Amino acid sequence: MTIQNDMTAIRLYGPEDLRVDRVPRPGPPGSGEVLLRVTAVGVCGSDLHTYQDGRIGDTSVLQPITLGHEFGGVVEAVAADALDGNFQPLLTGTRVAVDPAQPCGRCAMCEQGHPNLCHRLHFCGLFPDEGSLSNYMLVPSHTCFPVPDAIDDAGAALLEPLGIAIHAIDLAHIRVANSVAILGAGPIGLYILQLAKLSGADPIFVSDKFDWRLAKAEAYGAIPINCDQMDAVQAVLEATAGQGVDVAMEAAWADHSVQQAAEMTRLGGRLVLVGIPGSDNLHLKHSTARRKGLTIRMSRRMKHTYPRAIKLAQSGKVDLNGIVSHHFPLEQTPAAFALNLAYRDDVVKIVIDV
Repeated sequence: MTIQNDMTAIRLYGPEDLRVDRVPRPGPPGSGEVLLRVTAVGVCGSDLHTYQDGRIGDTSVLQPITLGHEFGGVVEAVAADALDGNFQPLLTGTRVAVDPAQPCGRCAMCEQGHPNLCHRLHFCGLFPDEGSLSNYMLVPSHTCFPVPDAIDDAGAALLEPLGIAIHAIDLAHIRVANSVAILGAGPIGLYILQLAKLSGADPIFVSDKFDWRLAKAEAYGAIPINCDQMDAVQAVLEATAGQGVDVAMEAAWADHSVQQAAEMTRLGGRLVLVGIPGSDNLHLKHSTARRKGLTIRMSRRMKHTYPRAIKLAQSGKVDLNGIVSHHFPLEQTPAAFALNLAYRDDVVKIVIDV
């Protein structure tokens, strides 16, 4: 039997320059590591930022890098001391979802329960750390969470964006019967919508410019607003007797939508910013936020949300796979990214089947 020593990896060389490469296959896992055979990878909005601009925020791609951070896989090999995210021994053949964040566990932020703010954080697919759009990869065992058979391979990858939505909801402190506005009906916005509904929010407004995404939001119980066809702020204010909503959550491209979210929020309300701006600038009129006395929370990834995400998906309380609109094989990833960036073919969420 011939053992292949290389594998396929999808690497970014520069803005919109995504290539299918052959690269060396990872070696055996070291202490605290597992070798994972990747099964599925979700295409995320933050991936699109890096793909479009060759950077995200102030982190630039300085040499070719494998993208991808929403993923699941099967454990191929484990180190002797490998414990999973639940502090249980990992076994070969186990299907897992993987938290792409790799905090050090020893800095002040980690010790205070904020691993998402770790001083020495590594993150899959964020330069210089390699991502998951490949056949195999080495990951710390504690980032792996076993998934039940009720969650398929695509669902295992989607637990990551669901975790982002859970963290955003935690920051929002939604109370029963709070009114909520969500700007952006992409994958994160649709998960936030489902979780806000579970939290007892009512009514929930969702603003987006794509009718097919708004149709999905309406099916999940939201009041849809096409922001290209009407004044979204005015629509929310009219529906709330001029008061605005208790909580506004920006989950789009964080450009003028941030100001819109602030204008939709009532006096003393809460504003949660989840989206990432391509310009790396926050567009918010100071007087709007100041005069309303808004509480503004910046959402930074997530922290230990996988057990909750798995429970919600397994119970059916969250429609995990319902947002998936497209599947592509690994070798067609460049076409998948191009389609997603252009928002063609009613795209909502793309899953790469590895």
